Amino acid sequence: MNLNILQMKKIIAFVFVACICMQVQAVALLDEPIVPIPEAKFDAPLQVELGRLLFNDVRLSAGAQVSCASCHSLKMGGADAQVVSVGVHGRQGDINSPSIFNSSLNFRQFWNGRAATLLEQVDGPITNVKEMDFSWPQVLAILQRDDFYVAQFAQAYPDGLTIQNMRRAIVSFEKSLLTPNSRFDQFLKGDKEAISDNELKGYELFKQYGCSSCHQGVLVGGNLYQKFGALGDYFQDRGYITSADYGRFAVTGREQDRFVFKVPSLRNVALTAPYFHDGTQTTLAGAVNIMMQYQLGVIPQEQDVLFIIDFLRTLTGEYQGKLLQGISQ
Repeated sequence: MNLNILQMKKIIAFVFVACICMQVQAVALLDEPIVPIPEAKFDAPLQVELGRLLFNDVRLSAGAQVSCASCHSLKMGGADAQVVSVGVHGRQGDINSPSIFNSSLNFRQFWNGRAATLLEQVDGPITNVKEMDFSWPQVLAILQRDDFYVAQFAQAYPDGLTIQNMRRAIVSFEKSLLTPNSRFDQFLKGDKEAISDNELKGYELFKQYGCSSCHQGVLVGGNLYQKFGALGDYFQDRGYITSADYGRFAVTGREQDRFVFKVPSLRNVALTAPYFHDGTQTTLAGAVNIMMQYQLGVIPQEQDVLFIIDFLRTLTGEYQGKLLQGISQ
């Protein structure tokens, strides 16, 4: 291919400008406390599919009454819109079910962080008497009589259908539940038209008030612990205490961990009411006002709250290329 000097200069200039633009964009992303969610990768699609089947299989519970999806519906933002979930025999849980979407990006699992990984977390609901009230050996005995599962696990894992492989399959599925490409992620990647002026104003207020000191990173939260009621006694004002309110204290036994919880992710938050570990707030407005009062020690202007809510709605992402649906706030 023969290129004259003028053409070569144009190519060099184009590459130089492109590199500068990429560097500017990278700097802009680094300057923000929030970063985009990565695209989901499927290294072992058969394992992911087996995990999806198990996640929706009621045979993982006593009496085949509930599945993982009963409390973490992909059609309801990965949660269930209940104050607390209902397990086998109509038993009510102790704490609000968090969204399963993007859970693999949490630095710890459960509200009190008692599981370091999803592989540790997956045992909790199976054995909890208020949730599925079962055991892995019981699940294995049932599924070993299912020719489909036996054959599929034989293809997906060298040692076939085992307890460990069932656990791994569910985790593979949960790791696939990423929700990238929210409008705010598009904005972070350089599309300044992806959010409105009001939504951008809400984001600026989100930072100015100090919300981003705890709600930042890829999950807009989910990467540190914080006391609920850092600047006010939330539980005294609420008027009662439950065992679920103790947070990290139930794990460590240390007094300084009483009422300390993993900061929840705000990804897809417009779809996951009611809010907080106790499910007491049914609206984003209520949740924002509580956070302002008890975590930041301020009473915000009503219009500022509305702007912040506008921003929070931009955090709804896509699953498998489609915008998440649910009961929107």
